[in-house]
Amino acid sequence: MKRIILHNPAFCAVTEGEKLAEYIPMDASDQSGDILLGKVDRLMPGINGAFVDVGRARNGFLPLTEDSGSFLGPMLRSGDLLVVQIRKEEKGNKGVFLTRDIILPGRYVLVMPMNRHIGVSSRIADEEVRERLKKTGRNISGDRFGIVLRNAAENTAESEIMNEADELFREWQELIKTAEKGVQPGAVLRHGSILEQLKADYFAYGIDGILEVDRLDTGLARQLKQAAERTVSLPGGGNIVIDRCEAMTVIDVNTASSTGCCDKPRTILETNLEACEAIADQIRLRNLSGIIVIDFIDPATETDQSMVTERLSTCLRADRIKTVIHGWTSLGLMEITRKRTRPSLYDEFYRPCEACGGLGYILGKK
Repeated sequence: MKRIILHNPAFCAVTEGEKLAEYIPMDASDQSGDILLGKVDRLMPGINGAFVDVGRARNGFLPLTEDSGSFLGPMLRSGDLLVVQIRKEEKGNKGVFLTRDIILPGRYVLVMPMNRHIGVSSRIADEEVRERLKKTGRNISGDRFGIVLRNAAENTAESEIMNEADELFREWQELIKTAEKGVQPGAVLRHGSILEQLKADYFAYGIDGILEVDRLDTGLARQLKQAAERTVSLPGGGNIVIDRCEAMTVIDVNTASSTGCCDKPRTILETNLEACEAIADQIRLRNLSGIIVIDFIDPATETDQSMVTERLSTCLRADRIKTVIHGWTSLGLMEITRKRTRPSLYDEFYRPCEACGGLGYILGKK
């Protein structure tokens, strides 16, 4: 399977064979990953946060305490100028979500200058390899910065990893010098290029080419159009139905016109297993995030249930965005969560209907 990154001024896309795996519109207003200068406007201890002026009409939100237990930044004060990174873009009436725990991504490492955490990609499961890489991380860091070794670091020489980490840390030091000159809030100190991020994220998986194109070809354009449809057909005749709610996305699996074999439990299992691949594909392509609840057709046995879990886990491994399978609920629903980085394709291409307020129905009796 060939993996190609396509790009032009309007979009970046990733193809895997004949499949459109990702599509990211290039929105000039999208600053996800950018590092910029902010000014603390108001402290809000009651919600454990602060509103920060980042040069936009709406202030960004910055937590008073970061997720990292080893974050080394000082306590916030009103009026402080500080370096922040946009973790999540604006959504609805919410401003950008900010962090002081800066991440500088490379091919082999993530350098985190504001903490001292030493970590290894969760995709590396072998404990011996993880311990070796942690030791490498400690040697490279020298207590100067935090570091996470990515999947691509597993078979890479320590000297090459160190060169990249040192280069990223030097970039951070130059960035701080610029910030200390007192530029205006909102000034961008480092751009989070989507193309560069894709290249770094997919480096470990292998990239067969990076092409500049005018547009998507017909087959890929058709897949992009289908990503806006509510129902996705499965090869065996079943389908999945994807509905967005305010707080989550719900995916329903149906046998639909599936004939399968005469064995009903076998037909259900085959449909569920087919659905796993389609669900993983659509999550990536549509860039669904947050809580995702999947209503599989009830597996006949615990063995069948385990097979569905394992297939879904395997299908999700190709996703560069962190996705966690939380398992089956007491009602027999599969619950997963996926980190939100950028708006979904729905948010990129559509807006609520002004006539119905986003309900999607026409008011009135038949």
